[in-house]
Parts: sequence; structure tokens; C-alpha cells
Amino acid sequence: MTDIISKKLESKLDNKLRSKRKRSPLEDGFKKGKVVNEVLDKPTVMTLYKMITDHVIAYVNGSVSAGKESVLFWGVDENDVNVALKIYLVSTANFKKREPYILGDPRFSHLKKGTKNLVYLWARKEHRNLTQCYRAGIPVPRPLYVTNNVLAMEFIGDGGTPAKSLLTSEVDENDYAQAISILDDLYKKAKLVHGDFSEYNIFKTEKGLVVFDLGSGVDLRHPNAKVFLKRDINNIGRFFNKRGIPVEDSDKIFEDIVKWALKN
Repeated sequence: MTDIISKKLESKLDNKLRSKRKRSPLEDGFKKGKVVNEVLDKPTVMTLYKMITDHVIAYVNGSVSAGKESVLFWGVDENDVNVALKIYLVSTANFKKREPYILGDPRFSHLKKGTKNLVYLWARKEHRNLTQCYRAGIPVPRPLYVTNNVLAMEFIGDGGTPAKSLLTSEVDENDYAQAISILDDLYKKAKLVHGDFSEYNIFKTEKGLVVFDLGSGVDLRHPNAKVFLKRDINNIGRFFNKRGIPVEDSDKIFEDIVKWALKN
């Protein structure tokens, strides 16, 4: 049964791609058998197939980036709008290192054993963090859908190419000020600490900075929330300092942010 569904998905995606020739699909797109056999396991293929039949997406154009824990795919919905599909790799062992970002977060107090359960929870956690940030007016990709190990969200970029991160962009003092402002808003408005705030996880767009990769984000009630906040401040300050941008004292920024919580 699984093999039949996999073949149906491959066929459906191939047909969609052929009907969208104007888009110039990426070389590593859903060509028959390639992604299914080398990147995605069959449960993930079935999840993607369900997303197509549920009209969340129309087709998948190909992968745009890959990490140790996830692969980002360029999807398109039925209105021809680009969608980012973050697929967490169930087979990876790196997620076990993520437990400290879940244990202690009161929003996720029931953690079932097993890598698959941890990965599925991580996907829901990132979706929830994105939702909290988006509702609070923080510049993040708009969350669209999450199921199992697949998270669908707004695609930040153009034509299947993601926007540049701070790491690969020219930066200035305004970028630094905006980055610190985002950290402040995360804490005060979304009631979150990013946990992995760095030049790697911030897009620089024409409209300003957009923060992403919020899976590590923790609730302020997490016992290590302040430790993670201090690390986030130090990391982003270190990056801008290396780029020759004047930065504020990290301890002062930390105290100013945390002081607000004590008053509210």
C-alpha cells in the first residue's frame, strides 16, 4: 500500500512539474524515485501526498537547502504562491541533542520516548513558536501548516531562492539595532527566547530583518531561558563586532530586557 502511494505521489508531482514548465524546476526536484529514495522516508512521502490532496500545496519544485536535521523544499500552492516546506529528518540522531530545549518548557511537558516522537514534537514546537511570534508582530515567516515532521510556512525569497542571511549580507548599524529589537520583542511580546539567535538564522530582506529557525525557542518559564537569552545576545553581538559595527555591552542589554519581566 505504501509503495502504491509513493508511486502516486511521484507521478502526481511529475505531472505538476510538467504542467509548470515556465518555472524551471530545480535539478534536485521530485524526479521519479530520487527524493523518495535518497532524502525522504515513506511516511514523509505519505505526509506530502496528504498535503497535496488536502490542497495545502499543489506541488513541490525541489529542495533549496539541507542541514543535519532538516531539508527545506520549495513548494507551490494552488494560487501559485511559493511555500517553504521544512522537512525534519526522522533518521537523524542530532535531535537527541535538542531535548534540553523541550524538557523544562511547560508547553511541552509530555515527551514520548523515541526519535520519531521527538522529531514530530519539534515540528509542532517550531510551528507554535512561529505562531506566537507572528501574532505578536515579530518579523518571522508566516506559519501555514504542520503535520508529523513537515512544517509549511511562508517562503522568504524569490523564485525558489531563499533571501540572504545576515552571514552572507552587507550589514550596518541599523541591522544591529533591529536584531537587538527583535530579541527584545521576542522576550516581551512573544514571551519567548530564540535559543539559537545568530547570523545564520536571520534573513536580510528589502523590508528588514526576518528571523527564522525557531525550533529551539523556549517559553520564558523554561529554567534555562535567561541562559539562552544571554547566549543569544552574545552571539549576535560577536557577529556584528567582527563586521566592524559598534555594539552595546551585552550585560546591559540583558539586564534591560530581563528588568522588564520583573516589572510585569
